[in-house]
Amino acid sequence: MSSALKTALKQYIAASGGGDGVFSTPIDGLALMKTSREVLPHHLVYKPALCIAVQGSKQVSMGNRVFDYTEMQALVVGMELPAFGRVTRASATEPYLGMTVEFDVDVMREVMEQLDAQLEAPPQPEGDSGSAVFVEELTEPLLDCLSRLVRMLATPMALPILQPSLMREICFWLLTGPHGGEFRKLALPNGHMQRIADAIYILRRNFSRPIRIKELAAAARMSESSFHQHFRGLMSMTPLQYQKQLRLLEARRLLVAEDANVMQAALQVGYESASQFSREYTRMFGTPPKRDTMKALQRSRARNVKTV
Repeated sequence: MSSALKTALKQYIAASGGGDGVFSTPIDGLALMKTSREVLPHHLVYKPALCIAVQGSKQVSMGNRVFDYTEMQALVVGMELPAFGRVTRASATEPYLGMTVEFDVDVMREVMEQLDAQLEAPPQPEGDSGSAVFVEELTEPLLDCLSRLVRMLATPMALPILQPSLMREICFWLLTGPHGGEFRKLALPNGHMQRIADAIYILRRNFSRPIRIKELAAAARMSESSFHQHFRGLMSMTPLQYQKQLRLLEARRLLVAEDANVMQAALQVGYESASQFSREYTRMFGTPPKRDTMKALQRSRARNVKTV
């Protein structure tokens, strides 16, 4: 099954023009990736998804934890998380091939409820602790589903008819697999993970202003101490660290994509001091904001030259 998924991915990428890059698809939440070289850390906000290495290897750092996953393994991301991802094994002869399948929590919840109606003892989460991120070995039934999902892209008229049932099948195998109890945490409507997700929604919409723990704890329907404990356990960082990473990621986008100057970007994401902003930006990205912007523009121009 692993070879079938790899072949399907290669065929779709070749039909889409080939080359390296991220390839969007007609299916919302499904993206494919190919790169022929190892890639330096790339900063972004991961959405709840299966991040699958079909060929090659990748490493993702979230908070104080580092996750390595390789061919036919998936990084399971249960919450929206700022992270640093890099491809650690790729070459011209064996490029890195990957795919991301975002979770639809409503679909997973429906499948879980149907399972619970049939099973005498459905798999249960092991307590409220644990991380919102872990590495999953892909089973043969799951690989078969993913292969069919990618092959279906070649038949657009099949997507609205067959894709919903295929996504339900993927949820079924995840919920009944080795980490079934952990996947249930994503779907439980009143579980700690969903409560933390409610607080993250507020934090992401208001990251540029000071937010008190009390406000976030109220959104999560927890005490302040319980909220801080569960947030740090799930995210491997504190709410303040999470907010800071969101601010700096948005500032980098403003600098590179919208040609903002350093002071404009700093003020727009909630910093009052340009010097503090520059220090924290350099600590996170490894380069001062002005120099980082120049490097990004140079890389962009180089890519444009190659495509002419």
